[in-house]
Amino acid sequence: MAIDIKMPSVGESIESGIVGKWIKKEGQKVQPGEALCEIETEKITTEVYAEQEGILHILVEEGKEVKVGQVIAQLEEVVQKVAEEIQTQLPTEREEKKADLISEPTLEEPKETLELERKEEVIEKTPFKEPLKQPARMTREESLRHLTLEEEIKEEIKEKKEITAKPQAQKEVQPQAWELRGVRKPMSPLRMKIAQRLLEAHVGTAHLTTFNEVDMSTIIELRKNYGKRFEEKYGVKLGFMSFVVRAVVEALKKIPEVGARIEGQELVYPLTLDLGIAVSTERGLIVPVLRGAENLSFDEIERGILDLAQKARNGKISLEDIEGGVFTITNGGIFGSLLSTPIINPPQSGILGMHAIKERPVAVGGKVEIRPMMYLALTYDHRVIDGKEAISFLVLIKEFLEQPASILLGL
Repeated sequence: MAIDIKMPSVGESIESGIVGKWIKKEGQKVQPGEALCEIETEKITTEVYAEQEGILHILVEEGKEVKVGQVIAQLEEVVQKVAEEIQTQLPTEREEKKADLISEPTLEEPKETLELERKEEVIEKTPFKEPLKQPARMTREESLRHLTLEEEIKEEIKEKKEITAKPQAQKEVQPQAWELRGVRKPMSPLRMKIAQRLLEAHVGTAHLTTFNEVDMSTIIELRKNYGKRFEEKYGVKLGFMSFVVRAVVEALKKIPEVGARIEGQELVYPLTLDLGIAVSTERGLIVPVLRGAENLSFDEIERGILDLAQKARNGKISLEDIEGGVFTITNGGIFGSLLSTPIINPPQSGILGMHAIKERPVAVGGKVEIRPMMYLALTYDHRVIDGKEAISFLVLIKEFLEQPASILLGL
């Protein structure tokens, strides 16, 4: 008896997925709880597990799209498999012995080659090389014509043998000089979904980006003086993201329109500040959500971001981890980006882009000093957020980052 392995349901909005990789191979024996394959959907990648022991028979190849509930493989019970092998083994041996006694060696040469050899054999047995039994009155012209026919037949056999001996050479086609050379690889469901959402965000929103720059001297000094003690106490490093998250939370409290979204003909304002934190993975960009960021301390923010990033990069992220964010933070600075315009993550109305911290000459108190500066970029949906609100929001973040004591003191 065979047990069907079906494409699982991983969310109400997901109707299909693609078989990403078979972890177990065809005919391999698997144990209960072992991962059989990966299923890639438009949002997450999940694994399919064996429910019982059996022999795996794959029905859907890697890279093929399957619907939820579709059978992708079968598990054959081991007991049934062994019984069938015992029943078929002895008859098979008797048939093989019988075949050895009565069968002749099988020719593996092509049919055309065998026909040519038979034709040549017939010609060799004809009286061309022996005295021709010609009619008594055969003329000289008829005799010459007879000999010419023999030569034509032999030449034909020779040419056909050469063609049969080199079949591949006749099928080779030289590529054209203009032909595009490369390896084609199907897009993963996640990459296709990213492409679709980016296009929808670009076309479906009245997006606009405003910029500012931040002097990161104070935060760098805080991390230098208290980073080691922070890690010893909380078991996690004190990074820049916790300061940025706290700054965004305070700015959203003062300008809630930036966290609002359009639903039909209404604006929806969130009750909790669930912030999306963009994470780069091998499969593409994923935005897991840090829940209730307004209630988190610095160590809880750092630990929450670290846990979400590890889950995303290990392919363990769930639908609950990526749904429901009200605002997104992305950090292109870790890759060296100096300035960029991030794209909104629909249905959100705003996204903050962080960039690389670089030492630059700036005017401080009428003097030129070298300071560690970082550009900030806020992309927002102009249908929801006016320019004044967007600029004020970004200025608040700048002030909070340059003077973090105001956050700690609740000012």
